[in-house]
Amino acid sequence: MRHISLPDFGTAAAWRTAARSCLSEGLSPADIIWGSEQTERGLFYDQPTTAAAPVNMTVPRSFVSLAETVCWHRDTDRFARLYQFLWRLKDAPHLIADRGDEGLAHLRGMEKSVHRCQHKMKAFVRFREIGNRDDARRSFAAWFEPTHHTVEPTADFFARRFADMDWRIVTPEKTAIFQDGSLSFAPGEPKPSLPDDASEALWLTYFRSIFNPARLKVHAMTSEMPKKYWKNLPEAATIPDLIANAPARARAMADAAPTLPPVRAENARQQLAAHMSAWNGPKEALPAAIHDCTRCPLHKTATQAVPGVGPLDVPLMIVGEQPGDQEDLAGLPFVGPAGQLFDKVAQSAGLIREDAFVTNAVKHFKFTPRGKRRLHQRPNSGEIEHCRWWLDAERALVKPKLILALGATAAEALTGSGANILRRRGSVEQLADGTPVLLSVHPSFLLRVPDACEREKQMVLFEHDLRRAVEMIAALTTRPGSQDMMAG
Repeated sequence: MRHISLPDFGTAAAWRTAARSCLSEGLSPADIIWGSEQTERGLFYDQPTTAAAPVNMTVPRSFVSLAETVCWHRDTDRFARLYQFLWRLKDAPHLIADRGDEGLAHLRGMEKSVHRCQHKMKAFVRFREIGNRDDARRSFAAWFEPTHHTVEPTADFFARRFADMDWRIVTPEKTAIFQDGSLSFAPGEPKPSLPDDASEALWLTYFRSIFNPARLKVHAMTSEMPKKYWKNLPEAATIPDLIANAPARARAMADAAPTLPPVRAENARQQLAAHMSAWNGPKEALPAAIHDCTRCPLHKTATQAVPGVGPLDVPLMIVGEQPGDQEDLAGLPFVGPAGQLFDKVAQSAGLIREDAFVTNAVKHFKFTPRGKRRLHQRPNSGEIEHCRWWLDAERALVKPKLILALGATAAEALTGSGANILRRRGSVEQLADGTPVLLSVHPSFLLRVPDACEREKQMVLFEHDLRRAVEMIAALTTRPGSQDMMAG
C-alpha cells in the first residue's frame, strides 16, 4: 500500500502531481493512503502494491478547479475523496456534472466551505501598523483564525489589494508574508501582541453610523459575521449595545422622519383632486365634457366617447361595461348585439328601457385590431378608475333609487370589486351613500356561452335578475325609505 505525504505548503499542486503519478502507475484508491506532513504513519504504510495498467485519461477542467479548492479543506479525508472520485471519472466522465452523485455532492460541499472561509478572511482580517510611518513602505500585521487552510490560496488577494505596503497575516498554522513586493509563507505562530490602531475610533464611529436599527436581523447578521470571529474584530464590541438599543433608535428614526416639502405636498394634493369626481357643471354640458375626455389613453384609439342616455329623473340606472364596436361608431350605449339581446330579455321581464338611464362604466371602446375587425378587450383597473369620474357625475345627476350593474367591470366601478360575478349575480350590495346595486352578468356573456343548454339556463337567470330589478323599483318608488329592506 502506497503512503503519500503531502506538504503543508503548495498542497494543491503537490496533490495534483501525486494524483497524476498514481494514475500513471494504475494505483486504485484502495492502494493509497493519503496524509500530510503531520499525519502519523500507520501499520499498513508502505506495504507492497500490485499496480494495474497505467491510466490515460483527460481530466475535466471543472474537476481540476474543484480539486484546487478542496485541497485546502480541513477534512483529513479530502485527498482520498478527491482521488476516489477522480478514479471513477476515468470510466464515467459524465459524473462531474451529475448533481445527484453522492461523492460529487460531498466534494461540492467542501468546496463551498472553503470559498466561504476565504470570503470571511477577506472580510474580517484587520491590519495593525507595526512599522514606522516615515518608512518608504509602511508595515502592517494581522491575526486571523481561519476555519480551513485558506491562508495560502487567499494571500494573492491581499498581495494585489495591498501591493504598496509590507504586511504579514499570522495564523496558528501558517503565516503569509508580503515584503518588498514578494509573497512568501512561513509556519504559523501564536497570536502576536499587536499595537492599537490609531484609526480605530474613527472606524467604530463609521460602523455605528451605518448601522440601521430598522433593518436589524440578528440571525442574518450572525450568519454573515459568525461569533467565532468577533474576538478579533474591534467593531464586534459595539454589536451588543447596537442590538439592545435598536428598537428605541428605530422609533426615534420614525418620529424624526421628514415630511413632504410643502411644494411637493401641494402638487400631490392637486393631482389627487384632479382624479376625484367633482363634476359641478350644468347637466346639459356633461355629454360634451365626456366626449372631450382625455383622462386615460383609451381616447387615442376609440372613435368617440359614449356618454349615458335617458331621462335624468328616473329611479333606475343601468350600468354596462364599455362601448362595443357598434356603440363606438354610433355614439350610443347598448345598440350592438349585446344591447339587442338585453332589449329582448328586458321586454320579457317587463323592464322598459326608456324608463331608465343607460350608461357604461368606461366611456371609450378598448379593443385589439385583428385585420379589419376590432376585438373587444376588457378595461383594466386603472382605466375603470379614471372613468369613475364620469360615472359618479352621471349618478349625481340622475340620483337613482336602484342601479343595475351588468358585468364585472360595472361591478368593480361601483363596488370596488369585479371578482366572482357569477357567484354574486342576483345579490344586492349597497354603495357608501346607501344606493342599492343589483348585480348581474353582462348580456355579451350570454352571447359567448357555447353550450345551448347552458346558454338557455343563463338566459333564464338573466331574465330573473331583470324581473327583480322591476320589482325592486316598484317597491322603492311606492315605499320611500325601504332601501335597507330590499338590500340582499
